[in-house]
Amino acid sequence: MERESKLMTTGKSIILRLEIHTDQVKFSDIVTAIVELGGDLVAIDVIQTKHDSTTRDLTVTVTDSAHINSIVDRIKLIRGVKLVNISDRTFLMHLGGKIETKLKVPIQNRDDLSRVYTPDVARVCLAIHEEQRKAFTLTIKRNTVAVVSDGSAVLGLGNIGPYAAMPVMEGKAMLFKQMADVDAFPICLDTQDTEEIIRTIKMIAPAFGGINLEDISSPRCFEIEERLKAELDIPVFHDDQHGTAVVLYAGLISALKVVGKSIREAKVVVCGIGAAGIACSKILLAAGVKELIGVDRQGALVAGQAYENPMWTWYAEHTNPNRVSGSLYEVLAGADVFIGLSAGGLLKREHVASMAAQPVVFAMANPTPEISPEEIEDIVGVVATGRSDYPNQINNVLCFPGMFRGALDCRATIINEEMKLAAAEAIASVITDDERNKLYIIPSVFNDKVSKLIRDHVVEAAIRTGVARRIPREYR
Repeated sequence: MERESKLMTTGKSIILRLEIHTDQVKFSDIVTAIVELGGDLVAIDVIQTKHDSTTRDLTVTVTDSAHINSIVDRIKLIRGVKLVNISDRTFLMHLGGKIETKLKVPIQNRDDLSRVYTPDVARVCLAIHEEQRKAFTLTIKRNTVAVVSDGSAVLGLGNIGPYAAMPVMEGKAMLFKQMADVDAFPICLDTQDTEEIIRTIKMIAPAFGGINLEDISSPRCFEIEERLKAELDIPVFHDDQHGTAVVLYAGLISALKVVGKSIREAKVVVCGIGAAGIACSKILLAAGVKELIGVDRQGALVAGQAYENPMWTWYAEHTNPNRVSGSLYEVLAGADVFIGLSAGGLLKREHVASMAAQPVVFAMANPTPEISPEEIEDIVGVVATGRSDYPNQINNVLCFPGMFRGALDCRATIINEEMKLAAAEAIASVITDDERNKLYIIPSVFNDKVSKLIRDHVVEAAIRTGVARRIPREYR
């Protein structure tokens, strides 16, 4: 619930809890105000009644967020009415949180109690003490991932802190369980100090089989991930970077097949060289892209130039082999692929028209793409976005459940580039040659084949590259 504030929602109805002073206002005046603004009052529930006031829940059907705000603003102007709170289906779904702990075995008597706790549990503790790797078989470690954030870069909301980040991390934990039967727990840290974050994650690592870093701002996220990968013996995966990269590459595999182009011969321009942009570029380089040009606020990144961001320096040294300079629009001319991870409305139709024939445009800025698909659908080979209301959504939900399922099942020590490439190829393989077209290059997040295919490909890649500590039975 949200007190005395304007509500952003994707629902079609809201519940307004109003405290109405009956000696100052008639209930019919409130109804009239709502109806005049186009609200449809569908239910009235009396919560409490006193001699001079009444508290009621009004369920109102609305069209969008702006409609909600106009109704709320009007009600606040009515003398004798106090808006206690506003809720909708989304807020109600979050009451008390969205996940819980459940027992795998019941405790029904003293014998059960002695086995799961004291005194018999001591035998299990000693077994792990003598051979630490048994923690994987005798505790929740084998199937549990920590979803860790500091709240510094949450969705498109920015630095909203650890408390406000919790609903997102809970949602992530739900997706882990629903899509890959991985037990995940949200951990939001009340610090944005790089060293404190690294130290804290290392201290809690014994309980987990993997670490999913989430919504940590750039450039700190790079150091945090690299340090943890080097200092822990369990997989560490910054999903904002690598989940996006895996799904993007999966989509690009299909898109290039649609337009009949080779990834090794394609000229690719990446706009927005932040965490996701760098990760996407790394996987494309690993996949064989030869001409990759990164563009940010200062234009094309070119080796030899001085950049304050050390990652931009690294990027310039590993991309743009022809040392092309200039603005986004200048380097985009003749390009086969545009990948946008920047800002909405940045691209114009004439810029896309300057690209090579049958261009592939991935406009993934959220919530507003770099260019609307409607503006260019007649001049592109394929267009994709990060939005669910357009075809070809590039959504990292496709990646991380199956990625960790595979890493946990083979007890991988790390998630390496080969495992990411394998995951992308698994996602792309879901779509057959007969199904693939310009409006269908990436499977739905609800396609139940995806997580299992990713898991299998990731396990195979981990075994092949020597980072698997356990060989699942089907591979022996």
